[in-house]
Order: sequence, then C-alpha cells, then structure tokens
Amino acid sequence: MTIRVLIVDDSPTMRALLSELLRREADITVIGAAADAAEARTIIREQNPDVVTLDIEMPGMNGLDFLDKLMRLKPTPVVVVSGLTRDGADTTVRALEIGAVDCYAKPDGRIGSLLTTDEGRLANLIRNAAKARLRDRPAGGAAPTPSYAVPAPTDRQRPSLIAIGASTGGVEALQLLLQNFPADCPPTVIVQHISGHFAEAVARRLDQQCAPTVTIAEPDLPLKQGHVYLAPGNDRHLQVRGSAAHPCARMRADDKVSGHRPSVDVLFRTVAETIGGQAVGILLTGMGSDGAQGLLAMARAGAMTIAQDEATCTVFGMPKAAIALGAAARIAPIHRIADHAFARAA
Repeated sequence: MTIRVLIVDDSPTMRALLSELLRREADITVIGAAADAAEARTIIREQNPDVVTLDIEMPGMNGLDFLDKLMRLKPTPVVVVSGLTRDGADTTVRALEIGAVDCYAKPDGRIGSLLTTDEGRLANLIRNAAKARLRDRPAGGAAPTPSYAVPAPTDRQRPSLIAIGASTGGVEALQLLLQNFPADCPPTVIVQHISGHFAEAVARRLDQQCAPTVTIAEPDLPLKQGHVYLAPGNDRHLQVRGSAAHPCARMRADDKVSGHRPSVDVLFRTVAETIGGQAVGILLTGMGSDGAQGLLAMARAGAMTIAQDEATCTVFGMPKAAIALGAAARIAPIHRIADHAFARAA
C-alpha cells in the first residue's frame, strides 16, 4: 500500500528537500506541499493524506494550534519536523502530547545535508505513523486528569525498581502513566525511543507534570527513591547494575540491540540480572519488538511484568510481541498500569 504524505513547512527549501527524500521511497507518495495552515487545511480536506509532516514555526496559525485543531476535527497521523534548539525541542514535546505520532530533527547545520545524512529516517517515521491508532483528545491537547490518586505503596508491596520501555506514542503514554506514580515511587528507569536531541525536553516536561522527580540518567548514577530516570538517547545503552538495595545506572556504547541504542531489551535484561523478582517491568506502545525478549527475561527472573493493552496503544507492536512470547503477567490500559505495578490490582 502506498502511503500518501502531505508536507507542511513555511520554508520552500525544506519543502523541496523533504519531498526529494520521500520521492526516493517506492511505498511513499508526496501528494502536496503546503506553506501554511490555511493551505494545509485545504489539501487535507480535498486529498485526505495518510500522514502529515508538520513544521511547528509557521506564519499565521502556528503549528501547535494547527495540530490541536487537526487532532480534534480530523485526526491524522502527524510527524513533527523540528529544529534542535531548546525552544524547538520543548515545542516538539508539546506537539507529541497533543497527538503528533513522532518527531524528526532538522539538522543543526546546513539543511542541504539532509539528502546525505537522513539514511531513511524520515521514511521510517512516516511508515510507523501510518500504522498509528489515533484517539479522541480534549481541546488544547491536555492529558486527561487521572480519575484516582495512587497512594504510596507499603514496604511489603513496594518493588525495588521499576523499568519501563516505550517507542511510538510513548511520550503521551509516559505522561499518563507517571501521573499515577506517587512522589516516593521506587527508582524508575525508562528507555523511550526518541532522538537524543529531544530526550532532555521530554524529561523536563514529565518532571513538570508528575509527582516524582524526572531527570536524564547519567553514568554511574545511584538510582534513588522518588526519582524517574530517562535514557539520554545519546547512542548508548542504559543498564542497571549494583544490587536491589543499591541500584545504579550504567551506560554502554555497544552495538544496537533489536535495532535500537538505547534498547529496551538491554535495560530489561540487566534489570532481570540485577534486581530479579523485586522489579517491575512495563512495556508500552511502540513499533517493532524491542523489549519483548527483555520482558520475558524479567518474567523468568520472577519480576512482575505488564504490557499496555491494544486499545490504549498508539502502535500495538512492542506489547503485542511481548504478549505473544508469554512475557506479560498483566495486560492493562494505560490508566490502570500503575495499579498493577504497585500490586494493588488483581
């Protein structure tokens, strides 16, 4: 099946470059290129694209306002094309919350270098986006307020460490999950497949929205109660070493595993080895199968293992692969996963 793509960007040069990149792909067709929101609305109404690439900084209606209206009026998979400044990264994370499926980083040098450095990244993001399940979202893209508060678990119930893996659609899923974590949650480590340029912005945003402290993981960092650590996405694997009583973060620049670095499989396997049955593993929405084998290793080590259900996933790839292996002891919607993690749900 051919994926029909609309490019929305106020820069004629960027529109031409993105069009050239995508014309190299046999399964992708560029059906139009719009310079602003008004032009984009007309093309979407008339041609109904499968995926939209969207620049955030546009004249007239900005990209976030346009994205919010699109998600409410005609939900369409969107890949945000963003600059690498701090403001650009923060805005991109906001777009992911509103409903964008993924983000693509513009080069921080000459944009013409895209033609030689892209290596198929944009096309792969578009293929993933075309498979995304979109759900209704409230006006303004605000995340639903949790319907209940999760009290701090007792010592008897408390796991020593929680490990989480996510990919496509994961920023929104992490937001919904972590809003149900207590301020004194066990040390929590996360691998989210996202460009390293955006990882710090994701951590900042989650820290603003959640009771625990959310930061970027660092090498040899002791992992503390009440803290959530996001893999930096800097082409190194995040591992957990030490002991259940004194876990710490490790970074390794090894080969890609399951097509990724950092890999969820690597994180989960080291948690299985280090923490064993005192850990909880959670596998969220994402394309592919990264994390499935690692979650199985955690289950075999005696850990509680949880997969997000299909109905609340943007892409039911990674959880589906884990469920097929028998790696998930629980399958739950995103708003119930915290309950299972803290051992209060049957």
